[in-house]
Order: sequence, then structure tokens, then C-alpha cells
Amino acid sequence: MTHVILDAFRTQAAFCRQTGSELTARVLEALVVVMDHSTRTGARILDWPGDPIVDALKLRIAGGLNALARSGMEPGLTALYASGQGDWEGVIGRVLRERDDWLFPWLDSAPQTNEVARSGILWPGMMEIARRFGPQLEVLELGASGGLNLNMDRFAYDLGGVRAGDTASPVQLAPRWEGPPPAFAAVQIVARRGVDLNPLDMTAPEVAARMLAYIWPDQKERVARAEAAIEIACRFPPPMEKGDGVAWLEAQLTRPQQAGITRVIYHSVALQYFPAEGRRAVRALIEAAGAQATPERPLAWLSMEFPAKVTEAHLTLRCWPEEGAGELLALAHSHGAWIKWGAAAI
Repeated sequence: MTHVILDAFRTQAAFCRQTGSELTARVLEALVVVMDHSTRTGARILDWPGDPIVDALKLRIAGGLNALARSGMEPGLTALYASGQGDWEGVIGRVLRERDDWLFPWLDSAPQTNEVARSGILWPGMMEIARRFGPQLEVLELGASGGLNLNMDRFAYDLGGVRAGDTASPVQLAPRWEGPPPAFAAVQIVARRGVDLNPLDMTAPEVAARMLAYIWPDQKERVARAEAAIEIACRFPPPMEKGDGVAWLEAQLTRPQQAGITRVIYHSVALQYFPAEGRRAVRALIEAAGAQATPERPLAWLSMEFPAKVTEAHLTLRCWPEEGAGELLALAHSHGAWIKWGAAAI
């Protein structure tokens, strides 16, 4: 079984390198060499009983090491992360031995990130919904994590040259654009709610610090965006609820919907973590609600998920009562770095 664990670390390292985090790749490759059963942390990883890919085992320990580097408690590790150069195996091997008890709890739970740049993919979808039905939207997010993207109307966007959102925002999103620019439409989010099995309170410094530790540290723009979005969340705490997404969605869809307001269900790289029956239930609930939609009370379903390639998400939109069949709006990078809009997605 050990070889399965180590192969998972090598696979994750290759993916990190492919998607722009050489530092995280080197950390994971060093772990492959230095991990053994002499530490509790190493033994727990190497004897992991579950699926190391599904359980994001590699990113659990990578987050712990990054948190330790960010804390400054291990100057050698902090310097290694800052420079990206040095004795990776020597430093990480020593830290595993000397900080074994500190790192061990980081294996208890899977990472939760709240990738802010995905709003740069979702926002042109929101504009498309507003173009069809009017500017006022009520948004419901599944798998919202810390709810940072529930504040997407408080971010600034440059979408293929189209400026949108709050242009004075400290969060400036400009995904690399391919294809025609999106049609601009004013968007007014009049109500917002999110759900997560383990919602993160981004107003709590220790919670925010943990989330930041899961962001690959050499992707400094991602870190800076998240820090700016956390500042916004501290001023405008996103309304989050703890619960099962299917049960929560069913309850939300039974609430009265005001005339002239479009109800939007959206999610980004979240539905894949639902069990198969949960994904089917989400679809059934939305389609049943869509069958009851009217021109005065429309419904939209905006999804950014992976149908196959993990580096290429599909942004899809279904609307009721306009059509309901759905369409592919764009292809996008998993972290929101680029987007292929419209015809460029085909």
C-alpha cells in the first residue's frame, strides 16, 4: 500500500508543477524521499487507510508545512519557502522529526480553499443571467467554504476588456481571456446565502490563517487575492449555513421568490465532492424548481465543474423558463487563471 501513497504524492507533484506551483511540487517530492515510520506523521501518511487522492492526503500535509513556514517558528523552513532554493529533503526531513506533534493534526481533515479567482469565471455568467432576466439576482451557493465568493459583486473585473463589478475593490480579477468579450449587464445581488458541510468563519484570524495555508505559497497573486477577499468578508460577513447541500437546497427552493428577481443556484468545483446520489438529487431539485419558474420568477443554474480534465472546468448555464436545456458558456482554468469564452470554448 505504501507505493500507492507515494505514487499519489508523485502524481500531485506533477500536477502542481503543471499548474504553476514548483514549490509545492518540490515539497511533495521531498516528502516521498524522507517519509518513513519513525514519526507519527510519516507513519500515518504511509499507512493511510483511505484513497490518498480522494482524501487529498498530499495537500493536508502540504498545508501543514506551509502553515509552519508562514508562522516563522521554523526559520529554516521559512527561508526555504521564501527563496524556493535549498536542501528540500534535509530541511523537510528535519521538520517532520522535530515538529511531528505539531504537523500530525493537519492530517485530520481535508483542505478547504476558497479560490477567489473563480469569481472571474462566474461573474460573466452572472452578467449573462442579468442580461436575459434583469439585474436583480438572489444567489445561492453550494459548497461555499468560507463564502468569499458570495461577495463577488464587491470584486472588480476586467473580462476581455469589459470592466465590471466594483472597480475600486482591492480584489482585482482579470483572467486571461480568449474569445469574444462577454456582453456587459448590470448585476445587483439583492440576497445571498451559502451552505457548506464545514463552513469557515473568515472573520476568525486562526480560521483565515488555516485557509491561507492551503493556497500554494509561490502563487503569490492567489495568496494576495485571498487576503484581500478576507478583508472584504470581515466588513461584509457572507451569510453561511452549516449543513447538507441537498437538504439546504430543497429548503431554499421552497421559499417564496419575489417577482422581478432571478433565483440563481451556483457552485464552483464543489459538486464533484457530493456523492453520486447527492449530485442526482441536486439536479432533480433544480429541474423540478425550473419546471415551476415563470418569466416573473425565473431560475438559473450556473455551474463551474470538471467533466473530465482536472485542469479544464466547464462553465455551464441552464435557465428556466427560457430554455432549460443548458449551454456551455466557457472553458476555464481550475483556479480561474484563464477563460475561453463563447465560440472559443467549442
